[in-house]
Amino acid sequence: MASTARFDVVAIGNAIVDVLARADDALIEAEGLVKGSMRLIDGEEAERLYAAMGPAVEVSGGSAANTLAGMAALGERCAFIGQVADDQLGHVFTHDLRALGVAYETPALKEGAPTARCLILVTPDGQRTMNTFLGASHLLEQAMIDEAWIADSEILYLEGYLWDPELSRAAMRRAIEVSRAAGRKVAFTLSDAFIIDRHGADFRKLIAEGLFDILFANEVEIRALAETEDFEAAVAKIAPQVPLLIVTRGSHGAIALQDGTRTEVGAEPIETVVDTTGAGDLFAAGFLSGLAEGRSIRDCLIMGAVCAREIIAQVGPRAQTDLKAKVAERLG
Repeated sequence: MASTARFDVVAIGNAIVDVLARADDALIEAEGLVKGSMRLIDGEEAERLYAAMGPAVEVSGGSAANTLAGMAALGERCAFIGQVADDQLGHVFTHDLRALGVAYETPALKEGAPTARCLILVTPDGQRTMNTFLGASHLLEQAMIDEAWIADSEILYLEGYLWDPELSRAAMRRAIEVSRAAGRKVAFTLSDAFIIDRHGADFRKLIAEGLFDILFANEVEIRALAETEDFEAAVAKIAPQVPLLIVTRGSHGAIALQDGTRTEVGAEPIETVVDTTGAGDLFAAGFLSGLAEGRSIRDCLIMGAVCAREIIAQVGPRAQTDLKAKVAERLG
């Protein structure tokens, strides 16, 4: 039966603009950066580094927003909740997301921190050195949560990165309450092992309380969450606690466990891996789109793998190929 909800997925996450510029190794060395790394920086450093960068391309990003961009490309109905400021990069983010067909109405901040940005230096060897200023994205308050959207969405998708700041953590907790009260499903992506290091106790408590219906993780994250280095032991510990657990395994594919049934698929073949940024985000896009279309868990995994393959074959986390056509080629 077709869904009567307004949206297939509404997501809450960091609203970040990626600012990409080509750079030589001399600039990386002069700035004292570790090539290929990611670091958090403050507003003053962001302004200084931006001035040192060459001509740049600005593209809206952020983990959950990337997932919704992929879902919209696949024809799903999506909405995003995330905080930008009323500045140039805030306008870039808003335009990009809406142009992709994602509903986005979170009011921009009129004062305070500027829009979050990730300054990415791309060296000739393809390495991306990322410098992230979280700015306004971490100032998402509960008052900015559109409860009507959440209640009218089949799935609420939450980005683990945004659990770090106290303000947005409270907003996400409220969103979970609204979604569950409306009889909807809550999906959570663990995002990164360092987030689990900081908030693992929180996540384990939410899982034990049965507040997550769908949990996304990669191999490193599931081991961190389960507090064991043994992958299979980690899966065995977490899977009984969530109705649907999805774990991506890079070149080894992905698994899903639903009500005791395990489904596995391999990674989709690819000639050259160009940039792994956004692979997990686009995997989630494919999987959630499969759920929205009422497909089998195996097909959902394959859709995730196809979308991940497409994103790692290019630079950047927003698909430059026709995801819908690629999925149709694979599954029909």
